[in-house]
Amino acid sequence: MPYRRLHQLILLLYAVAVLGSAAMVVGPVLNDRAIAANPGRALATVTDVGLLRTTVDFPDDEGVYHSPPTGLLYPTGLGEGQRVWVSYDRTNPDVVKVEGREWTLAVIPALSVWAVASLVAAGAWWLLRRHRQAHAPAREEPCASQ
Repeated sequence: MPYRRLHQLILLLYAVAVLGSAAMVVGPVLNDRAIAANPGRALATVTDVGLLRTTVDFPDDEGVYHSPPTGLLYPTGLGEGQRVWVSYDRTNPDVVKVEGREWTLAVIPALSVWAVASLVAAGAWWLLRRHRQAHAPAREEPCASQ
């Protein structure tokens, strides 16, 4: 059995999970930076609270309504029909977040993903090592010359 390749696969999958965890923090940091560089503020109406995204409608400074296709950043606790103040990037109104919420909200979920990935990778590594030891051919002791 190619144990070396299986170890490499475990390491590769773990590296992908760690990069995903890092991206869960880096993405919100970049979005918050973009909003802070050219901020706009508006009163938005929550139009849909779905499993993957929460959508809002809000007017920009010129009165043009926007409904970002990717949804609202940091939407926890919102309900359909609710009105909430949002901050958005004036140069790209599709980047919009609930006012007062920041990238730090992404740290705990990212750490959770990292912790679970670490436990799974360690468990897989341990199981593979145990399987290898259980199925290793018996080693013969060298004969001592008299």
